[in-house]
Amino acid sequence: MIRITKEFKFEMAHALHGYDGLCKNIHGHSYKLWVTIKGNVKNEKGHIKDGMVMDFSVLKDVVKPEIIDKYDHSLVLNANSPHASIDLSAFEKVFYLPYQPTSENLVMDFAAIIQSTLPNHVTLCKVVLSETVTSFAEWNIEDNQ
Repeated sequence: MIRITKEFKFEMAHALHGYDGLCKNIHGHSYKLWVTIKGNVKNEKGHIKDGMVMDFSVLKDVVKPEIIDKYDHSLVLNANSPHASIDLSAFEKVFYLPYQPTSENLVMDFAAIIQSTLPNHVTLCKVVLSETVTSFAEWNIEDNQ
């Protein structure tokens, strides 16, 4: 069994309603997302994917449309907060999530999205979401079985 990881980057703004610090204001982050899967290495001489667990481009095709393309350069707010009543219709990419848009909640959501779209021959092991160079949240399969 081998694990492979792909890194993604995106820019996103959010606000944490009711928070007791600066993050209660709309602010942005340069997020990094690492997705780790595991599986058996294909061992078929002459096969185009010989020696791979999964082509990195396949992992990119799973993560990019549902997470990166969706959330890059967007504003994410808690749908259960007064922020939901603010008219932001002038902006193209505003998302109201049913939870506080913290790194912890986002990484759980992202893990569920990725798990539901991965091919059956691999298993999602870990998803790490970093909102700053010194802070990240981690979802791990071992903690969620």
